[in-house]
Amino acid sequence: MGKINGCLKCLFIFFNVLFGIVGALLILGAVKAGGYSRELAVAGSPSHGWYWVFALGVLFISCLGVFAGCAEKELVLKVFAGFMVAGLLIMMIIGIIIAAYRNKLKADFDSASSEVAEKYMAEEGFNQFLSGFQKSTHCCGVVSAKDWGAEIPDSCECHGYSGCTARPQGLTGPDQVYAQSCGGFIFTLLDIFFKIGMGFFFGFAVTALLGLLVSLLMIHQLRRHDGAMGGQSIAMKGSGY
Repeated sequence: MGKINGCLKCLFIFFNVLFGIVGALLILGAVKAGGYSRELAVAGSPSHGWYWVFALGVLFISCLGVFAGCAEKELVLKVFAGFMVAGLLIMMIIGIIIAAYRNKLKADFDSASSEVAEKYMAEEGFNQFLSGFQKSTHCCGVVSAKDWGAEIPDSCECHGYSGCTARPQGLTGPDQVYAQSCGGFIFTLLDIFFKIGMGFFFGFAVTALLGLLVSLLMIHQLRRHDGAMGGQSIAMKGSGY
């Protein structure tokens, strides 16, 4: 008979196996995202190396949890519980940072200032992204067509569309360009990823809290079992006299 309740132990191992699979999928995603690391950096995303750290960390902790559940060792469960505390704090901090960065980015796009546009247009990767984006969404520039400088690209050219306007004076490029700027569309797209990120990290924080509570309960059961066995051993010795 095991030291820990069988249902609790199976549930603990099952969820750790499940998150081990999540960790493996995150590693696969990190491999796939390697080719887009430059574009992610342009958008203000953390270094690609951090994705690897997070993915490997999830896989390692999941494997540790499976081992802790199978071994029924108090020390291993304590180490796992320590990782859960650290994971809870890290996930909460990252989630709060993402929420704060989202609000800052929203304020930048809502202000619709030329300084904000210059910051993004200075990146070559962003220019390539914007050139393709504005053609499919019928918009031009972050704030206005003037964001492109002296030459407006052909992707801003407007044909038979109600939202057309004349090319700003003093600039070269198409005679008719899209009047709508792309800032609002870009933030709407980014906002989806921000919300997914916040849900992901806050969800992991809740999972870490549950993992911590279950591991503490398992430690309690181990101590109670060892205490009971110790009491029985003393009673048996006492009966021998």
